[in-house]
Amino acid sequence: MSPLSQLHVFNAMHASPHARLEHSAQLGDGLAAALWSNRDDARDYQAPSHHTLSCYIADGTGTFRRQRPSAKGAPDKLCIMPAGHESNWVVNGAIRLAHLYIDEAQFALGCIRLLDREPREMQLREATFLEDPQQARRFRELIALEWAEPGERLLASSLAHAIVDHAVLSQAGLRQGLRLKGGLAPSLRRQLVDYIEAHLDQPITLGDLALRCNLSEYHFARMFRTSFGLPPHQYLLARRLQRACQLLRVGELPLVQVALLCGFASASHFSNRFRQSLGATPGDYRAAFRH
Repeated sequence: MSPLSQLHVFNAMHASPHARLEHSAQLGDGLAAALWSNRDDARDYQAPSHHTLSCYIADGTGTFRRQRPSAKGAPDKLCIMPAGHESNWVVNGAIRLAHLYIDEAQFALGCIRLLDREPREMQLREATFLEDPQQARRFRELIALEWAEPGERLLASSLAHAIVDHAVLSQAGLRQGLRLKGGLAPSLRRQLVDYIEAHLDQPITLGDLALRCNLSEYHFARMFRTSFGLPPHQYLLARRLQRACQLLRVGELPLVQVALLCGFASASHFSNRFRQSLGATPGDYRAAFRH
């Protein structure tokens, strides 16, 4: 994910003379979080390139969208601001709220993994003052963690993934009137997903995947990105890392065995890729969940 300073919603809040940033952190995997307090303010969000989920932690009863003044916020209310949306907000009185920022690639992975849909078919539905006790509880657990402490940041990352998965399952819907052009046929896309999942522990090349679709590597790579929302190598790496996270959370396998089961050539290669994605080593990740 882009640095927090490059995220539109984060920047819009940070530019307010009344808003105070209490905590913020990059959580890896295209996710970032921030905890804000604000009062007596007005904020406009214009077509951000990322999705934002927010949860009101305290106060907020004087907060409303300028176009909908009759609907007011309250503690545990949630808002969903999809990428590309526009909204204008008025804050009368005080508010404390948590933000979770999600990049498009992470949303794309959720559409494929959880919904078996092409990401371009789907959109995250905008919602204002949604009631969802399960999500509100996750947000409260998230802000209770110390994000500056590496182990707790890893736990925060796991919670953030749970929040995103829930949002994809409950708030993503088909785009209306969309006519898809290009990309892979749905049956081919599903075959590729199944093939990759079944062979994560083995070398998988672009040529292997292209051959299964009877396409040249060049055309396959373009069509894969159209249908999956990210390039083949990024999708494959994301799936391998997610499998590794599952194994590290629940098992006691040696790290070198986890690396091999997830298709990494060596423990060092696995550790480097894991650190680049999550900001910690596989050993740190396992230790965080043990504690």
